[in-house]
Amino acid sequence: MSMSVLILFFTIGLSLYTLYKNQNLLEKLLLYPNLMFKDKSFYRVLTSGFLHADLNHLIFNMLSFYFFAIPLEGIIGSLAFVLFYLGTIIISSLDSAWKHKNNPLYKSLGASGGIAGVIFCYIVFNPATTILFFFVIPIPGPIFAVAYLLYSSYASKNISDNINHDAHLWGAICGIAFAVAYDPSVITQLYERIMESFS
Repeated sequence: MSMSVLILFFTIGLSLYTLYKNQNLLEKLLLYPNLMFKDKSFYRVLTSGFLHADLNHLIFNMLSFYFFAIPLEGIIGSLAFVLFYLGTIIISSLDSAWKHKNNPLYKSLGASGGIAGVIFCYIVFNPATTILFFFVIPIPGPIFAVAYLLYSSYASKNISDNINHDAHLWGAICGIAFAVAYDPSVITQLYERIMESFS
Protein backbone atom coordinates (compact mmCIF):
# COMPACT_ATOMS: atom_id res chain seq x y z
CA MET A 1 0.00 0.00 0.00
CA SER A 2 1.36 3.43 -0.94
CA MET A 3 2.17 6.08 1.66
CA SER A 4 -0.40 8.45 0.19
CA VAL A 5 -3.14 5.84 0.71
CA LEU A 6 -1.95 5.23 4.28
CA ILE A 7 -2.07 8.98 4.97
CA LEU A 8 -5.55 9.08 3.43
CA PHE A 9 -6.86 6.31 5.70
CA PHE A 10 -5.11 7.74 8.77
CA THR A 11 -6.59 11.20 8.17
CA ILE A 12 -10.09 9.82 7.64
CA GLY A 13 -9.83 7.64 10.74
CA LEU A 14 -8.48 10.33 13.05
CA SER A 15 -10.90 12.93 11.72
CA LEU A 16 -13.94 10.70 12.28
CA TYR A 17 -12.72 9.57 15.70
CA THR A 18 -12.13 13.10 16.98
CA LEU A 19 -15.35 14.40 15.41
CA TYR A 20 -17.70 11.78 16.78
CA LYS A 21 -15.92 9.98 19.63
CA ASN A 22 -13.34 12.22 21.28
CA GLN A 23 -13.85 15.99 21.11
CA ASN A 24 -11.30 16.43 23.91
CA LEU A 25 -8.60 14.96 21.68
CA LEU A 26 -9.74 17.25 18.87
CA GLU A 27 -9.16 20.26 21.12
CA LYS A 28 -5.70 18.99 22.05
CA LEU A 29 -4.61 18.47 18.43
CA LEU A 30 -6.10 21.42 16.52
CA LEU A 31 -4.16 24.61 15.85
CA TYR A 32 -4.79 26.95 18.80
CA PRO A 33 -1.96 29.51 18.55
CA ASN A 34 -2.75 31.45 21.72
CA LEU A 35 -2.51 28.31 23.85
CA MET A 36 0.26 26.76 21.76
CA PHE A 37 2.72 29.55 22.49
CA LYS A 38 1.84 29.44 26.18
CA ASP A 39 2.12 25.69 26.82
CA LYS A 40 4.66 24.98 24.02
CA SER A 41 2.33 22.49 22.28
CA PHE A 42 4.03 23.14 18.96
CA TYR A 43 3.03 19.70 17.67
CA ARG A 44 -0.31 21.36 16.80
CA VAL A 45 1.13 22.86 13.58
CA LEU A 46 1.31 19.28 12.29
CA THR A 47 -1.53 17.43 14.02
CA SER A 48 -4.12 20.03 13.00
CA GLY A 49 -3.57 18.95 9.39
CA PHE A 50 -5.11 15.54 10.10
CA LEU A 51 -8.37 16.87 11.57
CA HIS A 52 -11.55 18.23 10.00
CA ALA A 53 -14.41 20.40 11.19
CA ASP A 54 -17.25 18.30 9.75
CA LEU A 55 -18.03 15.48 7.34
CA ASN A 56 -18.35 17.73 4.26
CA HIS A 57 -14.96 19.31 5.02
CA LEU A 58 -13.43 15.83 5.32
CA ILE A 59 -15.00 14.42 2.15
CA PHE A 60 -14.03 17.39 -0.04
CA ASN A 61 -10.43 17.42 1.20
CA MET A 62 -9.94 13.66 0.98
CA LEU A 63 -11.35 13.48 -2.56
CA SER A 64 -8.92 16.23 -3.58
CA PHE A 65 -6.08 14.41 -1.83
CA TYR A 66 -6.95 11.09 -3.47
CA PHE A 67 -6.97 12.45 -7.03
CA PHE A 68 -3.62 14.25 -6.76
CA ALA A 69 -1.55 12.62 -4.00
CA ILE A 70 -1.37 9.13 -5.45
CA PRO A 71 -0.05 10.21 -8.89
CA LEU A 72 2.30 12.74 -7.25
CA GLU A 73 3.79 10.00 -5.08
CA GLY A 74 4.35 8.03 -8.27
CA ILE A 75 6.43 10.92 -9.63
CA ILE A 76 8.59 11.80 -6.61
CA GLY A 77 8.62 8.54 -4.63
CA SER A 78 7.20 7.61 -1.24
CA LEU A 79 9.85 9.09 1.06
CA ALA A 80 9.95 12.42 -0.75
CA PHE A 81 6.16 12.54 -0.78
CA VAL A 82 5.82 11.98 2.98
CA LEU A 83 8.49 14.56 3.82
CA PHE A 84 6.97 17.05 1.39
CA TYR A 85 3.41 16.58 2.65
CA LEU A 86 4.24 16.78 6.35
CA GLY A 87 6.56 19.73 5.77
CA THR A 88 3.88 21.55 3.80
CA ILE A 89 1.32 21.08 6.57
CA ILE A 90 3.77 22.54 9.09
CA ILE A 91 4.85 25.48 6.94
CA SER A 92 1.28 26.33 5.92
CA SER A 93 0.28 26.39 9.61
CA LEU A 94 3.16 28.54 10.88
CA ASP A 95 2.01 31.83 9.34
CA SER A 96 -1.46 31.53 10.87
CA ALA A 97 0.00 30.43 14.19
CA TRP A 98 2.22 33.50 14.41
CA LYS A 99 -0.41 35.89 13.07
CA HIS A 100 -3.01 34.77 15.63
CA LYS A 101 -0.80 34.01 18.64
CA ASN A 102 -2.43 36.78 20.67
CA ASN A 103 -6.00 35.91 19.65
CA PRO A 104 -7.58 33.55 22.24
CA LEU A 105 -10.59 32.98 19.95
CA TYR A 106 -8.70 31.71 16.90
CA LYS A 107 -8.60 27.97 16.21
CA SER A 108 -7.91 26.18 12.94
CA LEU A 109 -7.88 22.63 11.59
CA GLY A 110 -7.89 20.81 8.28
CA ALA A 111 -5.61 19.35 5.63
CA SER A 112 -6.23 22.16 3.13
CA GLY A 113 -2.71 23.62 3.33
CA GLY A 114 -1.07 20.27 2.69
CA ILE A 115 -3.54 19.41 -0.06
CA ALA A 116 -3.01 22.77 -1.77
CA GLY A 117 0.68 21.90 -1.79
CA VAL A 118 -0.01 18.50 -3.35
CA ILE A 119 -2.26 19.96 -6.06
CA PHE A 120 0.16 22.72 -7.02
CA CYS A 121 3.17 20.42 -6.99
CA TYR A 122 1.35 18.08 -9.35
CA ILE A 123 0.29 20.95 -11.63
CA VAL A 124 3.91 22.10 -11.94
CA PHE A 125 5.02 18.58 -12.89
CA ASN A 126 2.03 18.16 -15.22
CA PRO A 127 0.98 21.59 -16.51
CA ALA A 128 -1.35 19.98 -19.08
CA THR A 129 -3.57 18.87 -16.18
CA THR A 130 -7.19 20.00 -16.19
CA ILE A 131 -8.73 20.83 -12.80
CA LEU A 132 -12.44 20.13 -12.32
CA PHE A 133 -13.52 23.20 -10.33
CA PHE A 134 -16.14 22.02 -7.81
CA PHE A 135 -15.63 18.66 -9.56
CA VAL A 136 -17.68 19.95 -12.51
CA ILE A 137 -16.13 22.90 -14.39
CA PRO A 138 -12.93 22.03 -16.36
CA ILE A 139 -10.14 24.60 -16.01
CA PRO A 140 -6.56 24.26 -17.38
CA GLY A 141 -4.18 23.61 -14.49
CA PRO A 142 -1.95 26.68 -14.98
CA ILE A 143 -4.94 29.05 -15.18
CA PHE A 144 -6.40 27.50 -12.02
CA ALA A 145 -3.03 27.89 -10.29
CA VAL A 146 -2.66 31.58 -11.13
CA ALA A 147 -6.28 32.35 -10.16
CA TYR A 148 -5.96 30.38 -6.93
CA LEU A 149 -2.81 32.21 -5.85
CA LEU A 150 -4.28 35.62 -6.64
CA TYR A 151 -7.53 34.88 -4.82
CA SER A 152 -5.83 33.36 -1.76
CA SER A 153 -3.51 36.36 -1.49
CA TYR A 154 -6.45 38.76 -1.72
CA ALA A 155 -8.70 36.76 0.62
CA SER A 156 -6.05 36.41 3.32
CA LYS A 157 -5.95 40.20 3.62
CA ASN A 158 -9.53 41.22 2.88
CA ILE A 159 -12.02 38.43 3.65
CA SER A 160 -13.14 37.05 7.02
CA ASP A 161 -15.03 33.83 6.24
CA ASN A 162 -13.51 31.31 8.71
CA ILE A 163 -11.44 29.77 5.90
CA ASN A 164 -7.70 29.70 6.45
CA HIS A 165 -6.68 31.33 3.16
CA ASP A 166 -3.15 31.84 4.49
CA ALA A 167 -2.71 28.06 4.78
CA HIS A 168 -3.97 27.61 1.21
CA LEU A 169 -1.56 30.25 -0.07
CA TRP A 170 1.48 28.90 1.76
CA GLY A 171 0.59 25.35 0.80
CA ALA A 172 0.46 26.35 -2.86
CA ILE A 173 3.80 28.15 -2.57
CA CYS A 174 5.35 25.06 -0.95
CA GLY A 175 4.06 22.87 -3.77
CA ILE A 176 5.54 25.09 -6.46
CA ALA A 177 8.85 25.50 -4.61
CA PHE A 178 9.25 21.77 -4.03
CA ALA A 179 8.56 20.86 -7.66
CA VAL A 180 11.07 23.43 -8.91
CA ALA A 181 13.71 22.30 -6.39
CA TYR A 182 13.11 18.65 -7.29
CA ASP A 183 13.37 19.25 -11.05
CA PRO A 184 14.36 22.79 -12.14
CA SER A 185 13.55 21.95 -15.77
CA VAL A 186 9.83 22.12 -14.97
CA ILE A 187 10.04 25.94 -14.95
CA THR A 188 10.38 26.12 -18.73
CA GLN A 189 7.64 23.56 -19.28
CA LEU A 190 5.27 25.37 -16.92
CA TYR A 191 5.98 28.78 -18.46
CA GLU A 192 5.27 27.50 -21.96
CA ARG A 193 2.01 25.91 -20.84
CA ILE A 194 0.87 29.09 -19.07
CA MET A 195 1.53 31.11 -22.22
CA GLU A 196 -0.46 28.58 -24.25
CA SER A 197 -3.35 28.69 -21.76
CA PHE A 198 -3.65 32.47 -21.99
CA SER A 199 -3.12 32.69 -25.76
